[in-house]
Amino acid sequence: MAGCAIDKPRLRRDQASFRRGHLAAVRRWLRAWLAFGIVMLMLASGGAHAARTARTPASYKVDIEATPRSLRKLLEAHLDIARFAKRPDISDDQFDFLITATPQQVRDLAATQGYFSPVVRTDVRTIDNAKRVTVSVDAGPQTTISSISLSFRGPVLTEDPAQENAARFAFSLHEGDPFSQGDWDDAKNAALKALQSRRYLGAKIYHSEARVDPRTHEAKLTVTYDSGPTFTMGKLDVSGTRRYPEQIVDNVNPVSEGDIYDVQRVTELQRQLQNTPYYASVAIDVDSDPAKPVNTPVHVKVSEYPYNSIRGGVGYSTDNGPLVQGSYSYLDTFGKAWPFTIEGRVDQIQQYGQIQLAMPPGPRAWTNSVLASYTTTDVSDTRIYSIRGGVQRARTSQFIDYSYALLYYQDRLDQNAGPPTTSRALVPSWSWTRRNTDDPLFPRSGNLIHLEAGFAVKGVLTDQTFARGYARGQQYLPIGREDLVLIRAELGGVFTSGSSSGIPASLLFRAGGSNSVRGYSYQSIGNDVDGSILPTKYLVTAAAEYQHWFSHDWGAAAFFDIGTATDTWGERVFYPGVGVGARWRSPVGPVNVDVAYGIRNRSVRPYLTLGIAF
Repeated sequence: MAGCAIDKPRLRRDQASFRRGHLAAVRRWLRAWLAFGIVMLMLASGGAHAARTARTPASYKVDIEATPRSLRKLLEAHLDIARFAKRPDISDDQFDFLITATPQQVRDLAATQGYFSPVVRTDVRTIDNAKRVTVSVDAGPQTTISSISLSFRGPVLTEDPAQENAARFAFSLHEGDPFSQGDWDDAKNAALKALQSRRYLGAKIYHSEARVDPRTHEAKLTVTYDSGPTFTMGKLDVSGTRRYPEQIVDNVNPVSEGDIYDVQRVTELQRQLQNTPYYASVAIDVDSDPAKPVNTPVHVKVSEYPYNSIRGGVGYSTDNGPLVQGSYSYLDTFGKAWPFTIEGRVDQIQQYGQIQLAMPPGPRAWTNSVLASYTTTDVSDTRIYSIRGGVQRARTSQFIDYSYALLYYQDRLDQNAGPPTTSRALVPSWSWTRRNTDDPLFPRSGNLIHLEAGFAVKGVLTDQTFARGYARGQQYLPIGREDLVLIRAELGGVFTSGSSSGIPASLLFRAGGSNSVRGYSYQSIGNDVDGSILPTKYLVTAAAEYQHWFSHDWGAAAFFDIGTATDTWGERVFYPGVGVGARWRSPVGPVNVDVAYGIRNRSVRPYLTLGIAF
C-alpha cells in the first residue's frame, strides 16, 4: 500500500508577521468594544434599576392599633414590620418572615412597659395591588408594683444614714405605680447616683431583681446597694495649662485635700474655672477605685482660650428692640495674665461702652479690677448720660456671688421741662446674690435673691448725701408633677433729706417692661413731668405667675403684675397688669412670649424675652 502526504505551501516570513500583527490588532479592537459594551450595559441596567427604585412605591403599608398611646408609639418605632415598610426591596420571603416575627416582637416590646399578656392579631390584605398590614394589640392589664425592698450594705449603714435616706428618696418608683423596664432601670440608677454623689463614689448595685407574676399582674422589686468605702479628695492633677499659670486653678479651687468627696464640690470647682476668662472647656474626673479611697486624685483637664479674642452678637427684645453687642479681650496684659476687656452694646434705647483691667483670681477666687464706662439712655422722653469709674473686688461661686466696689458716678439728665441737670456721687457699695434652685436653667423649686447697698456723703466728690438699697427675689413653687407658681418681688429706695435731683439718675428707679410690670412700656412708670418720665427715689413691683406645662418643652402661663415708682410714698399710684403667655424650654434657655393688658392705661403689649433667671 502506497501513501503520500500533502504539505501546505509556506508563507514568506514577512507575510506571516503581517498576518500575526493584523490578528493582534483585531483582537485588541474587539476587546475594547467588548469592554465598552459591558460598561454601557452596566450603566443602562443601573439607570433602569434606579428609575425602577424611584418609581417603585413602598412594598406595603402598616397600621398599628394599640392603646395606650405610649405603647403604640413604641411599636411604631421598633417593630421590624413597621421599620422596613418604606423599603422598596423587600422580597416575598422577607415579608413573610417579618409577618411571622411580629407577634413575638410585640410581646417583647409590650413587656418593657409592663404588659405581659398582650393579644396580638396580624391582618394582611391586598388593596389596589398594594399590601396593607394591620397589627392589632389588646395590651391587657398593665403590671403594677406590689412591693419594693431597698437595702444597703457597707459603711453607709453606720457612717452616713442621711446619704442612705437620700438614695431611698431618689428611687422614683412607688408601690402601686405601673411597672416598666425603663422606669425600673431609671429608678435603680437614680438611687445609685444619689448614693455616689457624696462619700461613696465607688458605690454599686450589689443585687437587683424584678419578680413579675403574669397571673396577678404584679411586680415585686428588690435592690441591694453596696456603698463601698468613704472617698476623700486628694490633690489636683492639672493638665492643659500652657498660656496661663497653673496657680489660677489652685486659687479658685474650693476643695481642700482630705475633704470628703462631694459631687457638688466638684461641680463648684468646674464652675469656678469656667467663670474665669481663661478656659474654653474644663473636664474633671475623680478616681473611683474602692481599693484606694483615701486622697483620691482629682484630674482636671483644661483647654485654654488664646490671648486675644473678639466676640459679638445680635439680638432682639420687646423692651429695647434690636441690639448689637461685641467685645475684645486680651488675657495676658503685662505678661501676667491680667485680662483687659473693651465691650459695647447698642440698641434702640441704650448705648453702652466699658473698659476693664482685672487681675487674675487670687486666693478663694477673689478678683480685683478697675473699670470705666459710659452709658446713654433715651426712653420715655428722658435722656440720661452716665459716666462711671472705679475699683471693684468680686467673687463668684456656684451658689453665692459677692461684690464690693468704690465707684464714681457723674450723670446728666435731659427732660422736656427745664434745663439739663448734672449730679455726681462717690459710692461705696456692696452686692450679694444667692442661687438656690433645683435647676440653674429651668428651675421648678427654690429661690433667687439679689441684694445691693450703698451710700454717699456730700462733699466727698458727692453733691448730696444719701443711702441706697435694692432687693429682688424670685420664688419657685412646684404644683403637682409639672406645673409651678412663680412669685417675684422688687424693692428699691434712695433715702435722703433733699430731692432726687441731686442724686445720679442711674442710681434711681423706674418701672414697667417685661421684667418689671407687664402691660406698660419699658421704664414708663415714674415721675411724670410734662411727658418726661423721670427716675424716682422709691420702687415696688410684684408679680404672681401660674405655669401649666402640656409637655416637657411647652407650657402656658397666666400672670398678674403690679408696681409703682414714686418720689413721695404718700402719693404713690399702683399700676396693675394681667396677661397670658407661652413658655418654651429651648436649647438655649427658657423663652417667654407674653401678651399683657395694662389696666390703668388700658393698653395691650406683647413681650418676647429669654427668661434666664439672674
